[in-house]
Formats: sequence, C-alpha cells, structure tokens
Amino acid sequence: MRFVFIIGTGRCGSTLVQELLARHPSVGFISNVDSILAPLDLKGRTNPAIYARLPSALGRRDRAYLRHLRFTLAERVHLGPSEAYRLISRQISPSITEPFRDLTEADASPWLARRFRQFYAERADAQRASLFMHKFTGWPRARFIHAAIPEARFIHVVRDGRSVASSIVQRPWWKGHLGVPGWGFGELPEELAQAWDETGRSLVALAGLEWRILMDAFDVARDHIPSDQWLDIRYEDLVTAPRASWERIMRFVDTDWNDVFELAFAEQPIVPARAHAYRRDLAPHEIEMLEDLLGDHLRARGYQPGSAAG
Repeated sequence: MRFVFIIGTGRCGSTLVQELLARHPSVGFISNVDSILAPLDLKGRTNPAIYARLPSALGRRDRAYLRHLRFTLAERVHLGPSEAYRLISRQISPSITEPFRDLTEADASPWLARRFRQFYAERADAQRASLFMHKFTGWPRARFIHAAIPEARFIHVVRDGRSVASSIVQRPWWKGHLGVPGWGFGELPEELAQAWDETGRSLVALAGLEWRILMDAFDVARDHIPSDQWLDIRYEDLVTAPRASWERIMRFVDTDWNDVFELAFAEQPIVPARAHAYRRDLAPHEIEMLEDLLGDHLRARGYQPGSAAG
C-alpha cells in the first residue's frame, strides 16, 4: 500500500496533476461523490474502475459546459477526485482541513495520527489501489503527514507567484477580502505587515504575500522530508513540456505508463497560455507591486521579475 500527497498553494496547477493521475487504473482516490455524501462514509470502492474509463470531459472540475454555472454548483456535480474537506473534517478532524498555521510532527498526537492513517488505509484497501493519492492545498501539512504515514511521498506543484495571486483573488472561496487575520493565515509578520500597509492594503498584494508565506512553509517542510519522498514540479513545465514532466512524476510514484494512462494523457487539455494569464488580468502597477514583494522568492524558483518567462 503506497500513498502520494499532491500539495501546493492553491491555483497552482495541482488539480491538473490530481485529475490526470487519478485516471490511472491502479490509483485510488476520494471522489467528489464520496465527499458530498460524507455522512455515508463511502470508501469509493469503484472509483478507480469508473474514473479510468470516464470520458475526460466528464471528470474535470472546470469542464467547459459548466463554466457558466456558479463555482459551488460546479464543485458539487463534477465526478472526479476531490480534496474532500467536508469528509475529512467529519472523519478525522477540522484541524486537518482548516489549520491557521502549518501542521507539523508536533501536531501528530497518537489519536490524530492513528485516525489520519486509518482513514486513508481503509480507502486504499477498499479500492484495491496499489497507489492511493490525495491532494491538499494551502499549508503543506507534509511534516504532519510524514509523522502519520512515514512512507508517504509528496508532489509539490509550484507556480509563479504572480499567476497564483492573480488567480486566487478571482476565486469566490478566497477570504482575503476579510483582511488580516480573517483571511485564514493568521497575523502577518511585522515586516510583511508593513510592506502590505505600504501598498494601501491591496488585496492583490495580500494574495501575493499568501504565496510568499506558503513558499517559505513548503521550503521548511521539504527539509524535514527524505529527499527521495519529495518532488517539486513546476506548473509552467507541466504545460510547456507535459510528457517530460509526467515521465518524472510517474517515475517518482513508481507507477507504469500503460495504455489507459496514455489515452488519458492524450485527452488532457494543456493550455500553455494560462501560465502567464496574470499579464492580462492584472494592471501593470499591480504586477510591479507583486514583483517588489515577491522578487527573491520568484527568482529562487526560476521566475524572473519583469519577464513572463519562467
């Protein structure tokens, strides 16, 4: 029984990885139906068999024929894998789904670690999955997960902070409009609070600072995980060099690239232009503001301020 957790900031491209990996017939996951019907505690026994054979357009969260609907409704009716926060809050603890800070090994009390591991092991067993996958966005949670499931592997999907900031301010679930600390990430450190004040408390700037804070948290988490259990993959590489990127992912999770997966890969929509959509959606002064706030963090990940190249 093997486990892989896909982690990222949100709006980083982690769903792209989640949805395609779920189409491999040996990969288990929690479906959106399992999450909606949380009181029934479904184990998703037929998830791999059904999803691997489902036309790709029916399994994507953002499929075209639902784009005119409200986000919440689209979330409820798609048939693909889910982050399953409702189910996890009910079966494990809301501290897993809505932490105000990152979770570490210090949070892995025996009862919580035992409940966490059992939750995933039961579903992997019910689905007869040789690899069980789940996705978390926001805080890494990797140190906690490693304490509860030491053999778990982590795929960290990284995306340009300018793109992430531009995208999350457009989402109805983002709480940045509530300001600090209502945004869900606690108080800003003094240095960042001052920097945010100097932007006039811009919401775009706050979204950028969220990315910066989370990048620091991912860096710390990675240092606590064995190097062979952690893979960083950039969204920009996924959309510009998809096959090479996916070959890395499949080697990392030690899963074969079979005919079923090849068909799913061929059907997966790849839109390289999305990598730099922030240049269309943000004003020039907002981009400049983000680059001032995030410059060193962007460069450390191969993104150059003042350029759309990454």
